[in-house]
Amino acid sequence: MVTQEQRKRQLAREKFLRQQQRRTALRRKARARNAVIASVLGVILVGSLALYTTGVLKDDDKANAAAEATPSPSPSAVKDPCEKPAAGAVKTQTWKKEPAISIDKSAKYTMKLATTCGEIDVALKTSAAPHTVNSFAFLAGKGYFDHTKCHRLTTNGIFVLQCGDPTGSGSGGPGYTIPDENLKDTSLKANVYPAGTVAMANTGQANSGGSQFFLVYEDSQLPPSYTPFGTVSEAGMAVLKKIAAAGENTGAGDGAPNATVVIDKATVAKS
Repeated sequence: MVTQEQRKRQLAREKFLRQQQRRTALRRKARARNAVIASVLGVILVGSLALYTTGVLKDDDKANAAAEATPSPSPSAVKDPCEKPAAGAVKTQTWKKEPAISIDKSAKYTMKLATTCGEIDVALKTSAAPHTVNSFAFLAGKGYFDHTKCHRLTTNGIFVLQCGDPTGSGSGGPGYTIPDENLKDTSLKANVYPAGTVAMANTGQANSGGSQFFLVYEDSQLPPSYTPFGTVSEAGMAVLKKIAAAGENTGAGDGAPNATVVIDKATVAKS
């Protein structure tokens, strides 16, 4: 026969077990919720990393807020300001190593980008970035940039047009990398790449530049991690402004340009 004291103990044990079961269930729910949160954060971080590795990532909240107040025009609302691309196909050559330096480091060089939107002339910083300028002279001489699309335009916090990827995906390159150069250029003040700067995109790692580059059409705050190797001419800036005015295709401030920006021909020569 169960005594009253034994019954009390049994009820207490059952109550304790029920509490333990509830706590276990709550922990399981919390773990499941945290797993969902972690997966969402993972997607956000991966998305942010993708922005960074294709060239540039902005974390200036004030600048972002200002940019959000003036969203990029939607593709349907904008007339393409550029002409049809010249006939020809993109070349898909790659090389195993950086070309040997063949330029005159003491000379001045100019890069001319004959695009569907107009000609963009760039005065190159040969002595400050010889590996970069030499690589561009080599690739341009091989026709590497010809018929390639400028695949990315940012209008939210940072203001750049990104080009130089024959695949148009943001992940293409020449098969080799070049060293970072000129990261202490006097034009870079307070982590701002001024309008008119032409700089290398990279993967976020040191010395990971390839063929992709970006042209800054408005002052943009960025860490000094992207080799500045040229300056766009005044006429070239007008072309960039025209491209930027047409906006990008996501409306979120980072996507393909609404303008059909194709480099029909790229040349590098002594100026």
